Amino acid sequence: MTDITADAQAPGRNPAAPGGARTVASAVPAALVARLAKGVTATGEPELVHTTAPLTGERLASLPQSTPADVEVAYELARRAQRSWAALPVRRRAAVLLRFHDLLLKRQDEVLDLIQAETGKARLHAFEEVLGAALAARHYGRKASAYLKDRRRSGAVPVLTHAVEARRPKGVIGQISPWNYPLELSVGDALPAFVAGNAVVNKPDTQTALTALWARELLVEAGLPADLWQIVIGDGPVIGPAVVEHADYVSFTGSTRTGREVAQKAAARLVGASLELGGKNALLVLADADLDKAAEGAVRACFSSAGQLCISIERLFVHRSVADDFLRRFAERTRALRLGGGLAYGADMGSLVSERQLEVVTRHVEEAVKGGAKVLAGGQARPELGPLFFEPTILDGVTSEMSVCAEETFGPVVSVYRFDSEDEAVEAANATSYGLNSSVWTKDLRRGRAVAARLHTGTVNVNEAYAAAYGSVASPMGGMGDSGLGRRHGAEGILRYTEAQTIATQRLMPIGPSFGLDDARFAALFTTGLKAMKALGFK
Repeated sequence: MTDITADAQAPGRNPAAPGGARTVASAVPAALVARLAKGVTATGEPELVHTTAPLTGERLASLPQSTPADVEVAYELARRAQRSWAALPVRRRAAVLLRFHDLLLKRQDEVLDLIQAETGKARLHAFEEVLGAALAARHYGRKASAYLKDRRRSGAVPVLTHAVEARRPKGVIGQISPWNYPLELSVGDALPAFVAGNAVVNKPDTQTALTALWARELLVEAGLPADLWQIVIGDGPVIGPAVVEHADYVSFTGSTRTGREVAQKAAARLVGASLELGGKNALLVLADADLDKAAEGAVRACFSSAGQLCISIERLFVHRSVADDFLRRFAERTRALRLGGGLAYGADMGSLVSERQLEVVTRHVEEAVKGGAKVLAGGQARPELGPLFFEPTILDGVTSEMSVCAEETFGPVVSVYRFDSEDEAVEAANATSYGLNSSVWTKDLRRGRAVAARLHTGTVNVNEAYAAAYGSVASPMGGMGDSGLGRRHGAEGILRYTEAQTIATQRLMPIGPSFGLDDARFAALFTTGLKAMKALGFK
């Protein structure tokens, strides 16, 4: 047992409410749940599905459960709404995103409560979701017109052929979003789809559906037509395939295993898909790194949202010459983290979200320790704080046969490995089927960027954990290898929701024998023309 403290340990206090903070029940009253539940597409007298609060284990919400028939209804409503929405100028659609941006920042406390209640994460980590969604709303609100405008392209025959590339909305996007970042990975991914002229049928994870429903309510208040965003709730294996079955394009964030199934179902229909999947992300501490800054960054990298973040770090590679000094600093900071479950700022880390996550974390740690790994910090569950708390944990001496070495833990656990050369570190970091995110720490920024370019991950952060790349919303974010297909953010993040259409207009003469030319003379003329265009530098 480490000396990790929690401000919920005073006698007589609710572990979920340190310092006398509000309880989950008071922050998420039944009236709020009932109001948000009206946003679920579920007809007749639907069965109810129940969720619990990870911080306390108490019942959180009872929500109507959709059926595959309800998914069909959702698509019908969305398609009708999409036609008139797509006919609006882009600037009108973009204005909705900018109003949503302002409303979100103004009323963030409401959704921070919901995120904490549904996920158990610390409030600061919930705020990261508000930041991410606001950044996406502002970026696409400002840049959508530029991304989507018609573009003049070189024609087949200079002067005679006028070619334009246009962007048309896909139609209705089928979106399946996960529980770990319920605001950012639901509305954050839906915003570029909306401004591109699409509708969305979203299946959030049931555990965190209230957050998605709140975001929908706020976006409707900002001016989005209510039928344009349909939310269906239900068991993944039942409702998920129905969402994919009717979609014009699929946006999925979740496990690699499920992502493969989604990709297969979409491919069978010749429908495109973007998939952000799992990761076994690496952080490299080079010999010249500022060890205090690297240790602070590693704490953020490994333990934000209790490690339940696709881009968090689970493998830590340290140059042998600085390993002891770095690990001392890192372990001290990790042991000092405050665990807590109050709906207020102050705790450094919250709880895991489910018994399943707790089981995986516990199994990985216990198996590693049994196999000879050393616990430098953490290593224990903390049931006195709440049913799903587990200490932030550092493991040294992990070997390749241990599950924690290669399998995604998705919890507050990091394994430490030493290296002697940068080549060795890069090779070890790349020795995984995943390729989502990585981090490099060095005082030499040119050196850091050179190492970053050799890492097989969709994003690399130099002297930061993950926020620098993820927050750069004009740049693409996504995975290589088993970490997925496609990208969110930037041009790719909105153009994936569109179809490219070329409109070419031919003037004066056709592209074929004409004006008395026979086939041979036509071929000779165009051969001469092609040679001339190359010589003149035409592209």
